[in-house]
Amino acid sequence: MPVLVIQIPARARLISRGAVDAPARPAAEFDYVVSGDGRAIVAAGRCAPALLPRADTVVAVLADADVAWHRVTLPRAPAARLRAALAGVMEEALLDDDEAVHFAVAPQAAVGQPSWIAVVHKTWLQATLAELEVGGRSIDRVLPASAPGGEASGHFFSDGSVDAAPMLALVHADAAACVRIDGTLARALLPAEGTVRWTATPAAATAAERWLGAPVTVLGDAERTLQAAASAWNLRQFDLAPRHRGTQVLRDAWRRFLSPAWRQARFGLAALAAVQILGLNLWAWHQQHALAERRAAMTALLRSSHPGVRAVIDPPLQMRRQTEALRTAAGRPGDGDLEVLLAAAAAAWPDGQGAVQTLRFETGHLTLAAPGWGEAQIAQFRDRLRPAGFDVQMADGHVTLSRAAVAAGTREAA
Repeated sequence: MPVLVIQIPARARLISRGAVDAPARPAAEFDYVVSGDGRAIVAAGRCAPALLPRADTVVAVLADADVAWHRVTLPRAPAARLRAALAGVMEEALLDDDEAVHFAVAPQAAVGQPSWIAVVHKTWLQATLAELEVGGRSIDRVLPASAPGGEASGHFFSDGSVDAAPMLALVHADAAACVRIDGTLARALLPAEGTVRWTATPAAATAAERWLGAPVTVLGDAERTLQAAASAWNLRQFDLAPRHRGTQVLRDAWRRFLSPAWRQARFGLAALAAVQILGLNLWAWHQQHALAERRAAMTALLRSSHPGVRAVIDPPLQMRRQTEALRTAAGRPGDGDLEVLLAAAAAAWPDGQGAVQTLRFETGHLTLAAPGWGEAQIAQFRDRLRPAGFDVQMADGHVTLSRAAVAAGTREAA
């Protein structure tokens, strides 16, 4: 699942007196990193947005100096009004008007609990995203290069100013800042206890080791950009949230499922599916085997009861036909013969009705004239015959009597 990570350059600011501008660079070009698994770099480079490589997931990483961090108690407000509530809570801490900044809430933030809030220049971020999303490309997430609340880390880098001390992006549980190391503020922000993971760009490594008095890990911009892609943050919130949220949620869930962290779960689900398929096949084989045994038993019963049957095609039907033939040859009436149907009709004849005037017999069906029968007499006749397995139908002054199985078969054939 290829991941494209785009490094958004730091927002242009006024340069201090005596500093020299960094080499000119076209504003429409961005550094990028491509990774196949989110860990190793497959490709890296710089190009215009329209020429960026295609990938399943596209994220943008903001520079440390472009994200301000505030720790406030998350207000209790509906989702549609949370942004306005945050603006009211942070009004005194903001340097710009609240309409000029963009807020983002920390992942899994709880209402009424202290939470980190990221603040970014809104107009600049909107313009940058619009530039990147040219040609239908969609930026799935916008991430900070580093965020507080997790592992304490400090990264030294140079902002291009000549003879200026390197910058330090420091984050830990209680602070998040991006300051120069030539003053006292940087040391004041260091955590009182615990270890800090120190890194530095190649250009700032020497000054960083001198300032710390200890070695640091050299980390290039491309490697740090890829590390930032593993963050759980997403600054695309509120009015900068991508459209089609339902589709986006499904895409994010699918990407998380395909991530290395879910590898064991995928293996487990695949094993479970394989076991289910194997179990269904075994059960189907067992059912087929049981059905074959029953068919063999029926065939054996037919051959033992009627040795004259040579070809066995439908054992139940052939058994029934052979039994009917033997009954007929013995002169015994069957369930659908006239004698049986007449005896049943006579036994259930309604009280107060005289002898039947006319009758008609077809195989399995006896139709009797029933002029003047009321609903009570028809119900009495039907109720008396139903326990014996007979079906009664009334139509046009005639009542038709038949075995229930025969009647059902006649209706299905019709």
